[in-house]
Amino acid sequence: MSDKKRAAQGGDRAKKKYRSDGTPIWSKRSIDGPGVWVSCVKGKEKQTVGEVYDVFERLAAELWPEEPVPESLEDAAEDVEEDLEKQIAKELATIKKPRKEQRFVVFISCKPPVDPLKLVLKHIENVEETGVTHTRYTQRLTPVYNTCVANEPEIKSLFERALKKFLAEDSDSERAYRVSTVASLPMADLLIIAQYKVELRSRNHNTLSRQTIIDTIAKCTPGNYTVDLEDPELFVLVEVFKVACASFCIRGHQG
Repeated sequence: MSDKKRAAQGGDRAKKKYRSDGTPIWSKRSIDGPGVWVSCVKGKEKQTVGEVYDVFERLAAELWPEEPVPESLEDAAEDVEEDLEKQIAKELATIKKPRKEQRFVVFISCKPPVDPLKLVLKHIENVEETGVTHTRYTQRLTPVYNTCVANEPEIKSLFERALKKFLAEDSDSERAYRVSTVASLPMADLLIIAQYKVELRSRNHNTLSRQTIIDTIAKCTPGNYTVDLEDPELFVLVEVFKVACASFCIRGHQG
């Protein structure tokens, strides 16, 4: 192989990939959203996946019921089901293989139209009403829409996207969003202030300190947002596990 060809290939590998907003993608992520991070008892990851799947399937069927399949498609659906059964059996065989590393967090992916936040909130609502969790090994559920590599530029980009999504979907935040982005509004509107709190949980991560992560997020908040640790209107939930980081915003969260 010629030196020029090697140099060209090396240059291609060195090129960074960028999102549509111009922020770099630093590496391929092994965990991606939307979905739910599930912390569990050590050594019980497989059992946790099974019990969480059962709970989520029931909730998803209730929140997003499937439309009836036409009779003309039933035969094709049966063939697809057989293929899926083979695929699931293969995946289960892989899961049963011994692993050198025991993880404390598993990830459950959610496909449209399933919304991970609505899914978890519905589960919490059911538990509060009935007192029954239907889980034994699951410790904590964290809904996520996107994840990133746990470094400052990626966390900044992730939070900005999470805040934009929250403001776009939360009707109570519409006016606050206009205030934070439009400088020509009347002075009375500019006095509107939103209180927020960053709630950070970090596991098996020692690259960035807690304060560095919190400061990175604080620098991205609109100028009319202030920190309130006692009674915030907006919670910024941040989960860091090893080299992966997830963040989303929610109103009225109670830790």
